[in-house]
Amino acid sequence: MGLFDDASGQAVPGGGLAKPLMLALGALFVGKMLSGGSSQGAVQDTSAPSGGGLSGLLDKLSNAGHSDKVSSWVGNGPNQPIEPTQLGQALGPQTVSNLAQQSGLSEDDVLSQLSQNLPGIIDKLTANGQVPSEQDLAKLL
Repeated sequence: MGLFDDASGQAVPGGGLAKPLMLALGALFVGKMLSGGSSQGAVQDTSAPSGGGLSGLLDKLSNAGHSDKVSSWVGNGPNQPIEPTQLGQALGPQTVSNLAQQSGLSEDDVLSQLSQNLPGIIDKLTANGQVPSEQDLAKLL
């Protein structure tokens, strides 16, 4: 997984993420979860205010009132934390359920681990302050 492995390893003190959560993150970042699609053929969530991929994830978080946090992850300086409940509300129940199913973790565990690791991973993936396209990100995964 290249750069994604590097980003996840550097974002998590003491090592990388568990493989199931990394797979779910990969699916989230390349747009399979936020756009409502999945390998199991989930029904598309038409209530989603944005597309998929990393930019869609950042849009979803920003539209849910967390633009200050997103800006801190993409920009320079310290990363602001996000609480599991805030992340769950921003992602929506269907996405959280899909991530839990994909990873084999409980929804609470997914949100807890994502809230701890997502800021650092996004920070590393956007090192130049630029959000990579879905195509560029897919190459990294």
